[in-house]
Amino acid sequence: MIKVMATGVFDILHPGHIHYLNESRKLGDYLSVVVARDVTAEKNGKKLFFDENSRLKMVSYLRIVDDAILGSKVDMFDTVLAVEPDIITLGYDQKFTQSFIEEEMERRGMNVKVVRISPYLEEKYQNSSAIRARLMKEI
Repeated sequence: MIKVMATGVFDILHPGHIHYLNESRKLGDYLSVVVARDVTAEKNGKKLFFDENSRLKMVSYLRIVDDAILGSKVDMFDTVLAVEPDIITLGYDQKFTQSFIEEEMERRGMNVKVVRISPYLEEKYQNSSAIRARLMKEI
């Protein structure tokens, strides 16, 4: 069984997220999704609409997701070690490089392939920040 791990904030769930998770799911037999903690997202400049438990619940309800968990508050690689994926997928806009994650996992004794997923084609649904800005403009 090939285990795939996808990660993200998933604050305002949109077609771009579904694309990312669908493409991730195609790479294996089992999809684990790690939802970023509030403290992690806020530390990276995100202003959240939904708290971590609400975001986790939304993601866990998706049929393509086999397992959804909250990420570590301390070290993101702790979650990878717990899930033990064969493949980690990155969204087109996630800041980490494939080589950084692969090298860190190798250093920790795991051989993990990292795949960057291409963006969803409809630009207006690519990320939560753009959707949030559009909503604020229309209110």
